Amino acid sequence: MARRQPGESPDQRPGALRLTWVQPEDLIGHELRQAAEDGRDASSVEDRWRAAGGHPAPARSGASPRPAEPHLRALAGRLLDELAEQPSPLADDEPTDLPAIKAACPGRPPDVAPVPGPQRASGPLPASDALRPRLEAAWLGRAAGCLLGKPVEKLPLSGIRALARGTGNWPLRGWFTEVGLDPAVAARHPWNAHSRATSLAENIDGMPEDDDLDHPVLGLLLLQRHGHGFRTTDVARLWLDELPAGRTFTAERVAYRNLLDGIEPPHTASFRNPFREWIGALIRADVFGWTRPGDPAGAAEAAWRDATLTHTANGVYGEMFAAAAIAAAAGGGTDVHGCLRAGLAVVPQRSRLARAVRFGIEAARAEPSGSDAGFADVVDRLHHAFGHHHWVHVVPNAALLAAALTHADGSFPGSICRVVSGGWDTDSNGATAGSITGLLAGSPDALPARWTAPLRNRLATTISDLNGIGFDALAARTAELVVTRSAARRPPDTGP
Repeated sequence: MARRQPGESPDQRPGALRLTWVQPEDLIGHELRQAAEDGRDASSVEDRWRAAGGHPAPARSGASPRPAEPHLRALAGRLLDELAEQPSPLADDEPTDLPAIKAACPGRPPDVAPVPGPQRASGPLPASDALRPRLEAAWLGRAAGCLLGKPVEKLPLSGIRALARGTGNWPLRGWFTEVGLDPAVAARHPWNAHSRATSLAENIDGMPEDDDLDHPVLGLLLLQRHGHGFRTTDVARLWLDELPAGRTFTAERVAYRNLLDGIEPPHTASFRNPFREWIGALIRADVFGWTRPGDPAGAAEAAWRDATLTHTANGVYGEMFAAAAIAAAAGGGTDVHGCLRAGLAVVPQRSRLARAVRFGIEAARAEPSGSDAGFADVVDRLHHAFGHHHWVHVVPNAALLAAALTHADGSFPGSICRVVSGGWDTDSNGATAGSITGLLAGSPDALPARWTAPLRNRLATTISDLNGIGFDALAARTAELVVTRSAARRPPDTGP
């Protein structure tokens, strides 16, 4: 996901501090973009903002170079509130309320009650002992896919392609490296500054900290402490206990700020939060899918309770889609195409996210060669269709994820390389692709050692006391939380 180091400032004045993703003068530009995407007429608000001297949303970073004058900051706050009062004409097709979401998904799998406890095989579901190697492969796959995308996060597509071609790594098939890279190319397309020291082939030594791994760890703690019946408020409390504010970004940072301001879920997701349909919830889906093998509907419902702390509509669907697809992969008995169908079945059919996922799948199927080189044409189609979105928005990223998984036919190396080569939120997409295809691969030994050995079975994290934990240990803890299925219907949702 989009990130800046805590306290890092684009302002060049000595001692200046510009907090990213929370300043009203930066949020208003993103809210204007969100209004355009969901069909609200914000032209008069935009005219007033520009006439007062307001600037557009920062293109790629989380804050503009200079703070706004007090009167301009106050105006931005008022305009954010004014925009929030405008209803979206897409609201009927893109609800956030869970019963309405279910009603908009006629092909949704039936609700079934999970049965926790020591696991025994139930029908086609694997026992936890059998699932544990697959869970380890999923954790490893998530880490490797994330790590592949880290050094090129925030770079435009042209930069990613130039860096890979400059070292003979195009089509992308291995870790990025600057060994042999022309300095002129490196100067035109600088690596992600935060990740360069930890994420290039020549310096990988274990999995460095990343929010794409911190959030699955948090999900694990959530289920350990509150069980599968957790509420959204439990997620909020866990974050306040375990997640440093500086390790949150975009919608998560706004929701965190809202919590500290005394705003309660689900309003934390909507109050002055223009990032509510970005990718942040999707990256939190894995544990809910990993622990509900073969129960996409249950995984999606758990994802909804998690996502509504920070997101609405398509932002929520992103996590539900990923959780259901991962649950299908964890349950076995299907291929990656079945996983994608399971993900789509829990998302409102007429939503922008569902349409984008279908577009990605269709674009991948239409590419005649099926080769890694041919996938570049798929990416070009996706960027033409969705390039007007911010690079962290969930809609283009979900389309790219679905396209990469489809085009690579669920292959682990092919999926993570394709999705990272497609740009946008490279590390988040690589992580989710790696999680799904790691599960499908079936065990750590099924993943090529060139992708897993550099991880050193070690994850860096600031969450709890888990820094340095191994992926085998994470898999063991995850397996203890796996639920089987019962024919009994799940009780009605009890809210946040």
